[in-house]
Amino acid sequence: MQTSDGLEPAQRFRSALEALGIDADVREFEASTSTAEAAAAAIGCATGQIVKSLFFMADGRPTLALVAGDRQVDTARLASLLGVGRKKLKMGSPEEVAAITGYEVGGVAPIGSRQPCDVVADESLRRFATVWAAAGTGHSVFEIAVATLAEVAGAQWAAITRDER
Repeated sequence: MQTSDGLEPAQRFRSALEALGIDADVREFEASTSTAEAAAAAIGCATGQIVKSLFFMADGRPTLALVAGDRQVDTARLASLLGVGRKKLKMGSPEEVAAITGYEVGGVAPIGSRQPCDVVADESLRRFATVWAAAGTGHSVFEIAVATLAEVAGAQWAAITRDER
């Protein structure tokens, strides 16, 4: 998928890494890594170590929620944090995701979006020293220290997932 900025998603991601001065090992797989479970199986790590980059529109404001693969977003918590009513927080459509981030659903990287997004990282990610996130495609991932991920993504830390039961 080439987008209107002329960059393929993998190129955009690698350019973002370079601009941030991050030397990350991008792993590409034959099999899909577009779900947390598939990525964890391909890498051989815990599902929680996979970062789900979930795209929302918060009353028209693009927002990425970075969430551990073994957790679910609590949309009421996220909406409250963003200062919007629950009904004003919607998952982005695949078309919105592609147009705003330049990545397709299943390959949304936490950095390198075509347009600025608010970014919120869930506190549950802090259980891990390093995590794996999509590298711009549904077949590629990269490993990054949790603190570095939040810093380079410009993320605000918050508890935005459902409580474990």
